[in-house]
Amino acid sequence: MLSRWMSGSSRNLDREYNCTVRLLDDSEYTCTIQRDAKGQYLFDLLCHHLNLLEKDYFGIRFVDPDKQRHWLEFTKSVVKQMRAQPPFTMCFRVKFYPTDPTALKEEITRYLVFLQIKRDLYHGRLLCKTSDAALLAAYILQAEIGDYDPGKHPEGYSSKFQFFPKHSEKLERKIAEIHKSELSGQTPATSELNFLRKAQTLETYGVDPHPCKDVSGNAAFLAFTPFGFVVLQGNKRVHFIKWNEVTKMKFEGKTFYLYVSQKEEKKIVLTYFAPTPEACKHLWKCGIENQAFYKLEKSSQVRTVSSSNLFFKGSRFRYSGRVAKEVMESSAKIKREPPEIHRAGLVPSRSCPSITHGPRLSSVPRTRRRAVHISIMEGLESLRDSAHSTPVRSASHGDAFAVPGRSGRAESSERVAVIADENYSPADSVLPTPVAEHSLELMLLSRQANGAPCSIEEEKESEAGTPAAGEAEGGELRALCPGAGAAGAAQAEQVNKFVLSVLRLLLVTVGLLFVLLLLLIVLTESDLDTAFFRDIRQTPEFEQFHYQYFCPLRRWFACKVRTVVSLLVDT
Repeated sequence: MLSRWMSGSSRNLDREYNCTVRLLDDSEYTCTIQRDAKGQYLFDLLCHHLNLLEKDYFGIRFVDPDKQRHWLEFTKSVVKQMRAQPPFTMCFRVKFYPTDPTALKEEITRYLVFLQIKRDLYHGRLLCKTSDAALLAAYILQAEIGDYDPGKHPEGYSSKFQFFPKHSEKLERKIAEIHKSELSGQTPATSELNFLRKAQTLETYGVDPHPCKDVSGNAAFLAFTPFGFVVLQGNKRVHFIKWNEVTKMKFEGKTFYLYVSQKEEKKIVLTYFAPTPEACKHLWKCGIENQAFYKLEKSSQVRTVSSSNLFFKGSRFRYSGRVAKEVMESSAKIKREPPEIHRAGLVPSRSCPSITHGPRLSSVPRTRRRAVHISIMEGLESLRDSAHSTPVRSASHGDAFAVPGRSGRAESSERVAVIADENYSPADSVLPTPVAEHSLELMLLSRQANGAPCSIEEEKESEAGTPAAGEAEGGELRALCPGAGAAGAAQAEQVNKFVLSVLRLLLVTVGLLFVLLLLLIVLTESDLDTAFFRDIRQTPEFEQFHYQYFCPLRRWFACKVRTVVSLLVDT
């Protein structure tokens, strides 16, 4: 029986798990890993497959059964992090956007970043004005199909590619005009480089949005960029805080706190509410990693961070990779022949699908067509008509503070920056896992009926970190309540947390006193003659305590017990 158990345990430890990782060009990489394989092992396999050396900018993302996004932690076992049943499905994505993508050492790295930003553009994460959108789309067109050729590219050829969630005929004509007249002769590598050069100047470059609510219950998106922390609301950037001004981040339940220290020694606390505690923890961990990557000079300066300062509560997390400065120094030392790049060419990818897969979207009148218009979160109706454009109210109740922009100009929280012609509301994926064709068609028809655009893209990772539809709807309805109610609920939640914290302290104190009492009884009443107990008993202090206090107390207690017992016997 023992040998059978040992053989069963050995088989369990040697079990292999199938993993499928979807890459940025929508191809798939499949491998098998052992039960105890760390995330670093899987990531190294991927980078070897891609012939990628500047790999610190990238990561592996997965979605749990509750549709919550996670970044795979490289220091932990892959199997233990995955809550879903095997085979495991993950996605290879850019985790830390380069501060200057044009300064990357190798073309293969720039190409992968280009694919990520092209995906961001399609899903509405990279939101920009119509003129910028047309130029970016023209660069993509030049990189994928080359120079304009009247024989190969008939009238309306740009409509065969959907660069954005939704765009108008006017925008398509503008894209074709730029492609014909301004980009002729550019190679794919040059077009991609120009695309990156333009994209990095946009306010939403590097934004991986986290849907939240402010203290007034208004919808907002929090994001961490190479330059700092940003808050997007409506079509405006209402907050931008440099990394060196962020002093602390923590979360408690669904509440996320950002502590800011200004040059004028002004201290501000920004408070936001995530849809779920899991989403809030993910937001916090992303903030800790981004701040460490972009702010620190060396990875040796990284410290373990606690999520809360309440008694005996909170998560602890530590960023385990290299920082941006170290990555740039390491990249400068790369000396090898440039690896061959296999571009997608004429084949439209799922992140930029051909129009032949479905009709071009025109569900609103032409006068109201939007260059970029997508649903705010999965399972919820579009907030395209939302008028929220006021600055987000922080815990400091509207204290204005100046934060310099990327170009060096000072902007206050009251003087918000307009990022686009449309409201910022990044699209969610259709489903986090593959579905049958007829099921996908039904889902697309349903989204179109609700006023949201139909994305042919099956972003298997589910780019939104939202909970299940029923819980998300409840959170959305609660967030749309009046501001006073939301503020009152926040205060009540803070009071409850303080009471629970005090109760935990009392319980721990009582437990410690009980343990000390047991130790005292063992010292005074037991016959244990260990060296530890013997040394304590022989001290003058203990002997004085034993004869002057403990023995009289024991006699008094024994007398009281006998009195009570005699009374019970008499009655």
